Amino acid sequence: MNKYALSWIIRIVIAALFIVSAVAKLYPSPYFAISTFEVKQLYPLGFSEHIAPYFSRFLIGIEFALGILFLLPVKIRKVITPVSILLLAVFTIHLSYETFKTGGNAGNCGCFGSLLPMTPIEAIIKNIVAIGLLVGLLKLKIMETDKTKIWFLSTITLASILGLFMLAPIRPIEIPINSNDNVEINLLNIETNDTLFNANTKIDIDKEDVLNTKETEPKSDETKEVIKEVIDEPKASKSGFAKFYPDIDNGKKILCFFAPGCDHCQDTAKELTAMRKKDKNFPDVKIIFMNEEAYKIPEFFEIAQATYPYKIIEIIPFWNELGNERNTPGVMYLWNGNKIKIFDGIDANQFDGNTLEKMVKQPYSKIK
Repeated sequence: MNKYALSWIIRIVIAALFIVSAVAKLYPSPYFAISTFEVKQLYPLGFSEHIAPYFSRFLIGIEFALGILFLLPVKIRKVITPVSILLLAVFTIHLSYETFKTGGNAGNCGCFGSLLPMTPIEAIIKNIVAIGLLVGLLKLKIMETDKTKIWFLSTITLASILGLFMLAPIRPIEIPINSNDNVEINLLNIETNDTLFNANTKIDIDKEDVLNTKETEPKSDETKEVIKEVIDEPKASKSGFAKFYPDIDNGKKILCFFAPGCDHCQDTAKELTAMRKKDKNFPDVKIIFMNEEAYKIPEFFEIAQATYPYKIIEIIPFWNELGNERNTPGVMYLWNGNKIKIFDGIDANQFDGNTLEKMVKQPYSKIK
């Protein structure tokens, strides 16, 4: 195989890598996928909610542009290939640092969005192989006779970036919460500093603080003995969700974070319905829906075999409320505003009906 044919094979492979990476970050829908990428990948890096929407579209646009340019008969040695190597090197250094810091290889790096989940180690290997191919492409030293047309490269790049802004326009932060009871809350004026418990974190509260006591006087005048009634439940706290449901911090509640079109969310809701039918004292179930495919909510409740109170909030606020590192379906067991148990995603911490069913029947002092 001559050098010219080999160089085009490498160019096609690299082009496919960048284009697939860009397209995957738009799956299953552009705004949802980009917003999720911002919350789960850019926010942890320190990007603010104002900068992240612009950077995400710029980055994906650059990936598209590089993929297209590698397929076109243009000079790639001076600009395109070095920029590609630099981009992949930055990604690799970041992934290596995160893997070293967390001491593990869990989770999705986000390189191919949710379309092709990839662990950080897998992504590092993929990037190193790509960098090796690009370095090999430079060493082939293919003669490039065409003049570099800066205006052409700039046009392709700019068009790719602008295309992302058109495909997934940036929505204003000030977006109301939709509700089935026509309640609107302005997210711009909502602030919460509540932090979700880690799913594996045990709640460490002194038993003296947990066991509230109240004194009752017997009606009989024959005795003045004071009877102390022990209430085995957590002290009142603020969950941070009262802006959605004013009574959420009173007693036991199940708060769910669902996407209307999510099969796993639908199955979880159906399982909760079955649990409520078995136990008349099962806590009230309330739902916060992500504003993605909201038109599927009626179908969602048909599958769940019950209708529950719900609110609809935009994608980024939804992830902020659930937790940036969590995934749907999210189910929280709240008791007097305390986050007793949180299930999320479809992996190790996925919803477990048996665990929840036992937990809601236990006194607080018995919950581990």
